[in-house]
Amino acid sequence: MKMRQPVGLVYFLVVYFSSCSAFYLPGLAPVSFCEEETEECQTQIEVFVNRLDSVKSVLPYKYDMFDFCKDDQEKRPSENLGQVLFGERIESSPYKIKFKENACQKVCTKTYKAGNKDDTSKLDFLKMGMQLNYQHHWIIDNMPVTWCYDVEDGQKYCNPGFPIGCFVTSDGRAKDACVINSEFNKKNTFYVFNHVDIKITYHSGENEGWRGSRLVAATLEPRSIKQADENKPNCESGNPMEVPGEVKEDITIVYTYSVIFEENNTIKWASRWDYMLVSMPRTNIQWFSIVNSLVIVLFLSGMVAMIMLRTLHKDIARYNHVDQEDAQEEPGWKQVHGDVFRPPRKGMLLSVFLGQGTQIFIMTFITLFLACLGFLSPANRGALMTCAVVLWVLLGTPAGYVSARLYKTFGGEKWKTNVLLTALLCPGIVFADFFMMNLILWVEGSSAAIPFGTLVAILAMWFGISVPLTFIGAYFGFKKPAIKQPVQTNQIPRQIPEQSFFTKPIPGIVMGGILPFGCIFIQLFFILNSIWSHQMYYMFGFLFLVFIILLITCSEATILLCYFHLCAEDYHWWWRSFLTSGFTAVYLFIYAVYYFFSKLQIIGAASTILYFGYTMIMVLIFFLFTGTIGFFACFWFVNKIYSVFVDSCVVCEL
Repeated sequence: MKMRQPVGLVYFLVVYFSSCSAFYLPGLAPVSFCEEETEECQTQIEVFVNRLDSVKSVLPYKYDMFDFCKDDQEKRPSENLGQVLFGERIESSPYKIKFKENACQKVCTKTYKAGNKDDTSKLDFLKMGMQLNYQHHWIIDNMPVTWCYDVEDGQKYCNPGFPIGCFVTSDGRAKDACVINSEFNKKNTFYVFNHVDIKITYHSGENEGWRGSRLVAATLEPRSIKQADENKPNCESGNPMEVPGEVKEDITIVYTYSVIFEENNTIKWASRWDYMLVSMPRTNIQWFSIVNSLVIVLFLSGMVAMIMLRTLHKDIARYNHVDQEDAQEEPGWKQVHGDVFRPPRKGMLLSVFLGQGTQIFIMTFITLFLACLGFLSPANRGALMTCAVVLWVLLGTPAGYVSARLYKTFGGEKWKTNVLLTALLCPGIVFADFFMMNLILWVEGSSAAIPFGTLVAILAMWFGISVPLTFIGAYFGFKKPAIKQPVQTNQIPRQIPEQSFFTKPIPGIVMGGILPFGCIFIQLFFILNSIWSHQMYYMFGFLFLVFIILLITCSEATILLCYFHLCAEDYHWWWRSFLTSGFTAVYLFIYAVYYFFSKLQIIGAASTILYFGYTMIMVLIFFLFTGTIGFFACFWFVNKIYSVFVDSCVVCEL
């Protein structure tokens, strides 16, 4: 009866949502636009601006930092925790658009006096942004305004951002976006993209059963135009807006824009993000690589499982058919049955790591599962990080329970120290690293710096919710009896024979992380691209599949190596099982270093420190996650084989 209730609930939800004519996630419902304002339709299309970022710098900046045109009635939509942690700073813009009203408008005029220090510093900051290729990120109807341009083989690439300008070096080399226009050719000159041609595509609801129209695409083309008369802007063509490298006279920049509307009823509102996702670089050619990698990992995992099952079955069968005295003299994993469950050294630290790893594992599983269902799509900004943080805070109970139960099994008695370390050690390391990175962002004036109030809120969630839940879990964990082992431990430790090179601890640990890393490195490339190259990540289905394959691979690789070490009569498997799969995090760090030097163009000491500081947080989390998987797989395996061993001994005696 207990199993039928969840199944019935899932069936009810599926039938309910299938019967609905339209089901939208909270905050992602469509908005209708009309030429005349009504209760059902809007006429004003809001254009919001987000932070500006660059692939050459880890430091994002607010829109206002570059002295662009400001909105007189500035509005800031409420941001969730994930958006704040990712450094998103969304605010309204002075670009005013009315539905189906084509326009060519001036936004504002910025004048920089040659001898004015304040104006000079503002202009220098703007030129720095053009040198580092900082990108605008605009939002219309919760869609990123994209810049689409032609690339190789006649394909079109849509970038969810567009540059503020470009730069031609003193030796005449056009940098970044300056290569798109042959007129950008003057040496040591900056070209400001002070004009944008915006095209908004809409889907009419006349024949769809709803009133008004819905926006299905928003694209633009940035241009550099020097306006002859700022009161009569020219939106067609003109000489580029030049800013010399050495400013000796006043500079006047007129910001303008044009808007056109286009009807396209073939694009549905629900699929309006598709044109951006399909055109993203490398995605099409990577599908085969991902599938190929998964097939190889599945094949290797099946081979490992088959070898283990056949070998163990043969060992047990042979043991049952020989005399007891001969069996006692036979070398192998059976000879260390009296020492295999001897408590490990530093059992307190191992139990703390396993408690934190359990918390991270459950958090990751639930987050990826929700992302596969579409609740954490790129359209729902900041939802992924918000979900992960909230889940981590609420999962303090299983962390405390697992840590306390294992620590009691190891024979530990300092329960207060165990609980405090479980609640504070690893989160404290992450928070200290995060706080140091935040200090650098504060000093650099970056918009990614977390406000003081948000830091206080995170600390309140940590100490007010997570820590008490950890104590509750530890209370129930210590109340439970220690995990009963299938065999008793001898009082005197058995001497470990001389080990070969491959059964020594360090070579085994180093080899253990190769196979798990092999199944994630392709997805890792996309994840790093989304973090550091500001590309949207949307392949959560593949990521969840890779997550499952990673679980299988870490488990079987650790079990295989653990079996080889037990056969070599080395019974120190507790820490080794954790470190074998946890060593995958070291390969992750090596790949992150390779990615930094080969794929990124990051310059500057602050950006470099930030990159490796945030990478260390990711490596620590991944180390706890993979190490916990390997440990519990090996723990189950060792208990299983020695329980079978004990049963076979009983049968032989009878």
